[in-house]
Amino acid sequence: MSKKLIYILLAVVSVFLSCNSESNEERRNKTRELSFDTIKGIKYHEVKRRFSTGLSFNEMGFQQEPSWIIQFKSNDSIMAYSPQKKRMQTFFLQYDHGDVYNFAKEWFRIKKISKDSLQMQRLQVNKKEIAKDIRSDVNITYYSDDYIKNVLKTTPENLQKPSKADTLYIQKLAKASNQKPADLKLAFAGRQPVVFQPMSDMIRVKKLEVVDRINGKTEAYDYLFPKYRIDISRAYEDFGYEFSALVDAKGKMYLGNFRTSDPENYEPRKKTLEAIIHVYLQNLLKIQPGTTLGIPHSSEINLIVVGKK
Repeated sequence: MSKKLIYILLAVVSVFLSCNSESNEERRNKTRELSFDTIKGIKYHEVKRRFSTGLSFNEMGFQQEPSWIIQFKSNDSIMAYSPQKKRMQTFFLQYDHGDVYNFAKEWFRIKKISKDSLQMQRLQVNKKEIAKDIRSDVNITYYSDDYIKNVLKTTPENLQKPSKADTLYIQKLAKASNQKPADLKLAFAGRQPVVFQPMSDMIRVKKLEVVDRINGKTEAYDYLFPKYRIDISRAYEDFGYEFSALVDAKGKMYLGNFRTSDPENYEPRKKTLEAIIHVYLQNLLKIQPGTTLGIPHSSEINLIVVGKK
């Protein structure tokens, strides 16, 4: 083997080892816990919670709402504000891997740390697997008390408001839904759901609680999938049905989805439910449509309607 060939082989081996060494170093960095020593005791307010689109809303009408206040106590403990108890509570800061941490029963990827701001990504973790869907598409920005007051000279509440881009997006969705008010595909959840006001003692309405934290149904379910029970007295006959309906920007109601065990009964059931909507609900209720950022639009609701003779 010539000396020239030997030199070439040695050079290749050297480059390979160097690259391998760098990848090992990167690997070590990825498994190294972060240090929070430089930001201990600084109180941070969550000021932005956005999808990767940069918006606070998605096409379903779901809104990302910033609300957290946090303060690192040490490298393994953090304080977070509890709206229920109206005070800061201390939680164990559990390091998992890479830049992924858990506190207050939530998982986060910590992306940036400074005395002025923090950037995180909220993660949905199931059986130690990070979900790669919309549930992990939550990008969070915190600003420190000092940065908000002395540099930006504003308040957390002002920074937490929906952006102009959010308003334009909701206007776009509302315009599309209002052009085809009976189209379920164009409807989206109202941040302020439909409100029913009885205009007769024949009818009573109750908005049902749909939050079920044990099964993963958070407070957002209350406006994403609003559910109502409507009781009608002095009806033409006894009946009980469960179905969805679409309420447009003017308060007009359209039949949505319903179930029937017999396919042959579909059309008769459809006519019955449409009659209940037109004869009872539309005439006995003042219907205020769902709105988002003050903009009325078509939204879907779920109904249990019970009639008694």
